[in-house]
Amino acid sequence: MLLDSSGQLGGRARTIHYRGVDIDNGQHLMLGAYRETLHLLNIVGVHEQQVFDRHPLRLKMRQSGQPDIQVSFPRLPAPLHSLFGLAMVDGLSLHDRWYALKMCASLISVHKNLNNDVSVAEFLRQNNQSDKLITILWRPLCLAVLNTPIDKASSEIFIRSLKDAFAHKRSDSDLLYPQENLGNILPDPAHRYIERQGGFVKLRHRVTQLNIENNKIIGIELSNGSVMYTDHLILAVPPLTCKNLLTPHEAMNQVTTKLAQIENAPICTVYVQYSSTTRLSLPMIGLIGTTGQWIFDRARHGRAGLMAVVISSDGPHMQLNNQDLCNQIINDLSGVFPEWPEPVDSFVIRERRATFLCRTGVNSIRPATTTPVSGCLLAGDFTATDYPATLEGAVRSGITAAQHIINL
Repeated sequence: MLLDSSGQLGGRARTIHYRGVDIDNGQHLMLGAYRETLHLLNIVGVHEQQVFDRHPLRLKMRQSGQPDIQVSFPRLPAPLHSLFGLAMVDGLSLHDRWYALKMCASLISVHKNLNNDVSVAEFLRQNNQSDKLITILWRPLCLAVLNTPIDKASSEIFIRSLKDAFAHKRSDSDLLYPQENLGNILPDPAHRYIERQGGFVKLRHRVTQLNIENNKIIGIELSNGSVMYTDHLILAVPPLTCKNLLTPHEAMNQVTTKLAQIENAPICTVYVQYSSTTRLSLPMIGLIGTTGQWIFDRARHGRAGLMAVVISSDGPHMQLNNQDLCNQIINDLSGVFPEWPEPVDSFVIRERRATFLCRTGVNSIRPATTTPVSGCLLAGDFTATDYPATLEGAVRSGITAAQHIINL
């Protein structure tokens, strides 16, 4: 049985109906390296080619008044495709391309241990990356992957993420662009699959207390006062909720001590509606020197002219009200795309606890799947997966928890 306190499944990967438009709570981009997520989709009856457009990695970074920086990875075996792609970057000097290549070689070969985890900014300095390279490539990439600024971000997790994408198979670095809202791709099919297998999904059922006896889970209590008995429980909830549920139980002290140290990072998505003829040359483009870091064209979701501008992590934008933030983004876009018409609408979706903060040393405080209480397991992207806060990390944590029960 699956219990969810919300009125719909999906958590942060859910679809929102807003102003007559179905949109994602945030922009989620899949990589070819997300094997477990793709496998899960296949299990619940969703086939990749039906819901994603797969393309070899191609990035375009745009800055007002400057030539675009473009990175394209050719169809060569990994890691040659990434080395060749960086060697041929449009808009970079030969000097910067050389040091970007050396950096890529370091990422492929380096083995990071927790004891020497440093910030991404420090790792970039150690590898002689220029300010321009950091500004146009590594900073926006770090924000996209870890949702954490480079001066705080864990190089250990950053390196692991990039190695998974670029060091093994060429197809791992492919970008998978959703053709429809994520709620239709994963949560809704998963709901139907559970029920087809004879399981039950109970929405608007909030767990308020865990019942533990003799260091073993025996049941849970719900906000409506009812009690449910169980020998096994997987807590797939945010870190704060998890900590609150575990705190009353002394056996969980070590786990709650770790959970209390996990910080959150926000993501804001500003949706701007232009005329239906307004398009990007690629499904997404990176933005340099603006409040937002990435812009997505929602035309493939059936909303021609609707642009989603993603603002990762914290910053001055969090102090702006929604209208002022919309105005700032619209002004930024007018400088980057001067040929675009005036927008007809705009709105903001804020997720203040979108991800855990992937700061240096965070792997040392991420809790394991198993807990000191028999039968009580944890799942979520914040657990000890070595991955950042991604769909793939969340799916892998769930698989680990389920496999533990199966193997009993």
